[in-house]
Amino acid sequence: MKAPNFGAYHIRKWFLQIDDTLATESGKPADGEMLRKIVIAACIHNPYAGRYEEDLSAWIDASPELGREFGRRIQEAAAGQTIESYGKAILVGIDGDYEHGNALLTNPAANPIRDALGGGKSWVPSTGKRGVPGTVLDIPLAHKDALYVRSHYDTVSVSFNDAPNRDEVLVCWAFATRGRLHARLGGLKASDVKGQDGLV
Repeated sequence: MKAPNFGAYHIRKWFLQIDDTLATESGKPADGEMLRKIVIAACIHNPYAGRYEEDLSAWIDASPELGREFGRRIQEAAAGQTIESYGKAILVGIDGDYEHGNALLTNPAANPIRDALGGGKSWVPSTGKRGVPGTVLDIPLAHKDALYVRSHYDTVSVSFNDAPNRDEVLVCWAFATRGRLHARLGGLKASDVKGQDGLV
């Protein structure tokens, strides 16, 4: 058991990935601002690795503090830019259960991140898997206030060269400043979302 160094957790490493898209795959320039995608990840020791644990409440109950730190870090990384979409994922080291990671993606952890973004009315798209360092993780994105805004359906792919170890969990959050460049599939527009309850 590694000694906690962040609330109830032992965090070995934080990761930050930013990519900016200025043109479509075929080269057409952005229709307005560039698309910035931001991924923030925490590499956390998994105290349940190697065994079945029925009660994961200790991890869940402590997770709001983790959410607040993710919120602080996304505000810092966004540098004043508005975040329009989000998604989350976990990558569990192979000695852990998938459920160990899911314990850190529940509402207690997510709500402080919503608060940091000025609210998020829609549920957060989520995925995850078990893996080793270098495993590619695809994180889904959707509009933070209305799930059915088609222009904001997207994905961020990440991998980490030294995480997770067998007894670690990577908790990842992804964010984007706008929808896809030149989205043209119709449906609800992001500009129409204001005033809706978002939970569509």
